[in-house]
This record gives sequence, C-alpha cells and structure tokens, in this order.
Amino acid sequence: MASVASVLALSGHIFLDPLHAPQLDRQQHIQATLTPEALVPPPPLPPSVFIGTERPGLESANRDWSRLDPEFVAAVLKIFARLESRGYPFALLEGYRSPERQDALADSGALVTNARAFQSKHQYGLAIDAAPLRNGRLVISEKEPWAMDAYLALGEEAERAGLTWGGRWKLKDYGHIEAAGAIRSRNRRPSVSG
Repeated sequence: MASVASVLALSGHIFLDPLHAPQLDRQQHIQATLTPEALVPPPPLPPSVFIGTERPGLESANRDWSRLDPEFVAAVLKIFARLESRGYPFALLEGYRSPERQDALADSGALVTNARAFQSKHQYGLAIDAAPLRNGRLVISEKEPWAMDAYLALGEEAERAGLTWGGRWKLKDYGHIEAAGAIRSRNRRPSVSG
C-alpha cells in the first residue's frame, strides 16, 4: 500500500499534503497564463504546389517566415491555428516582398496591387498573402465557394486579432492581412534583401 501512495504522490496528480496542492495549482495557472503559446511556422510546402496557380510568379515569392516581424508572425500563426480548427487550413503565399518585386507587381496590370515599393507593408515584414489548402492543393480563387468561406473566416480572425484584412479594400485582396496602422506610425525600417 505504501508503494501505491508513493507512485501517486510522485505522479504530481495526488498530493499527500492537501494544503500544498492549491498553491501549486495557482502557480501553474499563473505561469501558463504568462507564458505565450509557442507556435512555430509550418514546414514549407513543395514548390510544385505554387506552380501553375492563377497567380503568376508565385513560385518565386518569398515564404521565409524569418523575414517577417516576430510579433506579426506570432499573431498570424495564432490566426492560422484558429482557421485550421474551423476547417480552413491556410498556407503562406508570400511574406516579405522586395521593392523590385513590389514595383513589378504594381506594373503587371494583373490588378494584384496598387502599392509601389515601400508603400506596402510587405517590405517591412508586416504583411502576408495566404490561401486556403484543400486536399493538399491551394485554392486561391474566391470564386470557389469553399475558398470564399475560408477567406471570410480569415478576415474575421485577422480583425479579431487587431490586424487589417485586404478583403475590406476597394481593390479586394481576400488573402492579404497586415499589421494595423500607417507604416510611418510603426517606426519600422524596411527589411533588407538577403
């Protein structure tokens, strides 16, 4: 009988001293509350997933999470986790965007963006473009009803987190989310190509 009590006491679930148990529970709860969720970016998708999509040049877009602002990444990863739990897994299409690529997209005539170099938060690591994944394939077109539902969920979650969703803009960009506020007010320097 003594060995069973020892095992239970060592398991951390049963306390032989009942006055000690509430103090540990309180400390564990406080520590869990103060310790932020440790979310890590998902592994990169194979390049073949991005080839032949309706978005030209996507296969060469930058999807390096480390080029983005760490606080922004943490917010995006929480949003992605909530979307996944709602049945809408998302993939990063593009994060950091060089000034040259920004100008090329603005000049492309494909109505991808109106922003020129350094007018976009992509150059500051404060914006991403994302798309939902279904059966291992990107579903970029909002004409697909399931994808549009996913983009609306992205907008809800982004705005709930205090971010700006491109689906509210005049030139709708349903897969775009960015840090709120003007670039100047954020006092950030642009990311450097590397």
